[in-house]
Amino acid sequence: MIPAKGDGVVIQGITGRQGSYWTERMLACGTNIVAGVSPSKAGEKVCGIPVYSSVGEALSYHKATISVLFTPPLATRGAAMDALDGGIEGLVLLSEFVPVHDTMWILAEAAQRSAQVLGPNTAGLVVPGQCSLGIMPGFAPNIFQPGNVAVVSRSGSLGTLVCLDLVASGLGESVFMGLGGDPIVGTTTAQALLELEADPKTSAVVVVGEVGGTMEEDAAEVVASMSKPVVGFIAGRTAPPGRKMGHAGAIVSGNRGDPGSKVKALEQAGAHVVEVPSAIPAALVEVMPALAS
Repeated sequence: MIPAKGDGVVIQGITGRQGSYWTERMLACGTNIVAGVSPSKAGEKVCGIPVYSSVGEALSYHKATISVLFTPPLATRGAAMDALDGGIEGLVLLSEFVPVHDTMWILAEAAQRSAQVLGPNTAGLVVPGQCSLGIMPGFAPNIFQPGNVAVVSRSGSLGTLVCLDLVASGLGESVFMGLGGDPIVGTTTAQALLELEADPKTSAVVVVGEVGGTMEEDAAEVVASMSKPVVGFIAGRTAPPGRKMGHAGAIVSGNRGDPGSKVKALEQAGAHVVEVPSAIPAALVEVMPALAS
């Protein structure tokens, strides 16, 4: 899900504390927020943005393709359906602890409508100099600068660290995409890589993974077919075997999902995998010297 410049955005839950806080910051990044939705507060304004009772009502007055959901876990399914029924083409699901069966329902309904979903439990998406969707600090110039390196991360905090290192090294990002830490998410690493392979603004991709799940291993086949270089970092390589980790997606299945198997799969596919995040900028220059110029 890489928005085009000027794409209209709806914020569901805009009148809540987090919704209003991050709306102001997304606007500062240039995001074209055209409407907010809060069923009990229709008619109000937040940061000058009109609030409606439903996405359908909002889209009867404004043009938008993406909705960012600041909704409680148990309200996310209903809000997502409101957006999909209204004609939204892309959902950014920020909430953690969305019931798994609700996530599966949302993804099935989105697939029927050819809509894209980022999350749940995502930090969002940033196109530096253009827009920010979610709770990433897209307004911080020491973290996000326009460039040609895409960063795909399951973790928002790790992704922020990587972007900080990139900018400090004189590089910039074409897009940051937070996939989310839940066991089931709308956009997988493989799907993100396929989209970035076709993105003309992206020259190289950084994949930030972590212990648990098989998304990075599943993405290895895509990495092997890509024309663009991929640099990887897998967090949790020193985690004790069998130890429960923080993200809900941190589940090891048999001999898959552990950091070693992820590193092996990515390296065999041709990715350059580093041991620490700070080594990513140098690795990018090594695999693609043009980035240094």
